[in-house]
Amino acid sequence: MAHVVILGAGLGGMPAAYELREALAGEHKITVINEADYFQFVPSIPWLAVGWRKREDIILPAGPHLEKHGIGFVAGRVDRIDAAHNRLIVEGGREIDYDFLVIATGVRCAFEDVPGLGPDSGYTQWVGSVDHAEQAHADIRKLIANPGPVIVGGVQGASCFGPAYEYVAILETALRRHRVRDRVPITFVTAEPYIGHLGIGGVGDSKGMMEHEFRNRHIKWITNAKVGKIEPGKFFVEEVDRFGQTIQEHELPFAHAMMVPSFRGVTPVAAVEGLVNPKALVIVDEHQRSPKYPNIYAVGACIALPPVEPTPVPTGPPKTGYMIESMVSAVVANIAAELAGRAPAAKATWNAFCIADLGDTGAVFIAQPQMPPRNVTWFKQGKWAHWAKIAFEKYYMYKMRRGGTEPIFEKWALRMIGLARLKPRD
Repeated sequence: MAHVVILGAGLGGMPAAYELREALAGEHKITVINEADYFQFVPSIPWLAVGWRKREDIILPAGPHLEKHGIGFVAGRVDRIDAAHNRLIVEGGREIDYDFLVIATGVRCAFEDVPGLGPDSGYTQWVGSVDHAEQAHADIRKLIANPGPVIVGGVQGASCFGPAYEYVAILETALRRHRVRDRVPITFVTAEPYIGHLGIGGVGDSKGMMEHEFRNRHIKWITNAKVGKIEPGKFFVEEVDRFGQTIQEHELPFAHAMMVPSFRGVTPVAAVEGLVNPKALVIVDEHQRSPKYPNIYAVGACIALPPVEPTPVPTGPPKTGYMIESMVSAVVANIAAELAGRAPAAKATWNAFCIADLGDTGAVFIAQPQMPPRNVTWFKQGKWAHWAKIAFEKYYMYKMRRGGTEPIFEKWALRMIGLARLKPRD
């Protein structure tokens, strides 16, 4: 009997648990460990920030849903990974041995990179968790009562710009509905070299489409931006040219701000020698396996990926749900192969699919593969995308409750293409 332990119960960890349970014989044990006792649907978190969702709409208790499918669950913080002895030490001193470890922890937000950044010790909001989104919601309520300038974007080193684009458009829509938009100047401040770069060199005409969207919404922008520091009510931003030379320094007032930070690996993962890169993100081979520790796999935002291209201000590529789903399927196939005495052979496909809600409209892009040059480049906008994301949220939460193992993101990508009446060639 083998014991497979999964660290994390998010978009990578929960599907990995369900797929492993379906793929492996019943005598093999599967355990999920997560610091919180719930799963949160991260793509819906910006809606929580503006009050369009309640906490209970986008979370579900992980333990009961996993356990009814024969999967163990431990709610607790992992203090140390003893990779040399295949052992985890959970808070309180509990030791859990494993034969295979799947790291799906997500990341740690490096708010410390920019003085004044972040919701806990700084002056900006974040929408990466339900707890932080609830803090943002409280700040938005203050903004509506006392309108003032808003700043949204991503700092240098950020690698997931999608939430910033969603948030700025959703917030702009919410402010219009509250009849205070005319008193709230909005500026998008981003490390990207141009609007719509997204950390992946753009997708189709994402630059033109997003600039058009921003112009229609009267949202100003600053690209190639380095945020030096943030003080109460003021951003200090350095704007550079394509050679990285300073061309302008900005002091921007704000009453509310949400900035995507740079990401690092979580503390127990970062402490394992030879497992991670300098940013503490897990180094994996083409089979999602650690080169140094062959029985450790990793999926999701916690893995190391090189930048798509050099940019004047550092940016990184995102790990979208479609890509994470592909990583999970590869890991499941490879662990099953190893238990059957075969060498790992499965590889992730590295495609990107994203539905971005823009408040009262939306955008969908598909990039196959995510890194250019691509076989498929597809980007569409319309109100249909707004409703599609709502439908996707309901469907995904339903599948998580049911323990579904189908390729949800891939299935939905094909639906979106059909909805927009466009079929890409293989």
